[in-house]
Amino acid sequence: MDVHSFSQQVILVRGGGDLASGVVLRLHRAGFRVIVAELAYPLVVRRKASFAQAIFEGTYQLEEVMAKRVECSEQVQAVLDSGYVAVIVDPSVDLRKTIPLLAIVDARMTKCAPDLGIDAAPITIGLGPGFEAGVNCTAVVETNRGPFLGRVYWQGRAEPNTGIPESVRGFNVERVLYAPCEGVLIAHKEIGDLVEENEVIAEIAGEPVRAKFKGILRGLIQSGMKVTQGLKIGDLDPRCDGRYYALASDKALAIGGGVLEALLVAWRKQGEK
Repeated sequence: MDVHSFSQQVILVRGGGDLASGVVLRLHRAGFRVIVAELAYPLVVRRKASFAQAIFEGTYQLEEVMAKRVECSEQVQAVLDSGYVAVIVDPSVDLRKTIPLLAIVDARMTKCAPDLGIDAAPITIGLGPGFEAGVNCTAVVETNRGPFLGRVYWQGRAEPNTGIPESVRGFNVERVLYAPCEGVLIAHKEIGDLVEENEVIAEIAGEPVRAKFKGILRGLIQSGMKVTQGLKIGDLDPRCDGRYYALASDKALAIGGGVLEALLVAWRKQGEK
């Protein structure tokens, strides 16, 4: 494996949410070319820490890394040559038919079996539940917090989803904002705003979504998006520190480190065959 060949290898990451974006940061910083394949209208909560935001804005910078939306495969190469991450609407990953990929990383966190198999690319890496190493992907990276977070599995599955958010200063389930009904989300606050307990953050079909405690609005689905009842639509941070909402989380970077490890090990093994 020639380290100088990193810059010639293209990795496609499915999903551009906050965990996927931690993966993208690790891969891009290591020298790989990265494409993000997203939905046309991504329901991303932590938008200020997600490259999916380029779908809405055209370009988006997370920390020091810039991403740019492209409309077709012909535009991808120029964006990668410029040192940017390329973001494209391609939920079916049709791009793999026209651009040679070293790996596909499925970071959508659907918690279901993937729609593409282990042979979708020379190396396939899955994040969290739904993947089984050696069966529907090359390797699985653990996404549950705890002693196994970011570890690479070459056989078997990741731990089941707990459904319990991380506890921050004693708040866990209360941190998450859910849609009270189906309808179009209208934001009353912006990500990064300091909100007071019981203050209205958004409304859906006239139903208010209120803060359960004082904190920084860490995430909120794009205003104008249609949501379903019970969908996670926002995230409140009780630490009230305005630095955190636009940074990749420790969890996202730990998972990104696991993906980078899995990629390098699998690539080395291929070179030894």
